[in-house]
Amino acid sequence: MKARTRFIKSVIKTARDTETTAMPWTRGVARSQSVLRRQAAPEQGARKTA
Repeated sequence: MKARTRFIKSVIKTARDTETTAMPWTRGVARSQSVLRRQAAPEQGARKTA
């Protein structure tokens, strides 16, 4: 089980060192403007296909 523990520790260390994930609420103005545009867009009904 030593190899398994070593593997898990290396995965966790790599994740901590290379973490670049940004939560939606930390993305700033561009995110909020995108949400507002989407909410303001008129809803289109379902299109009939033939």
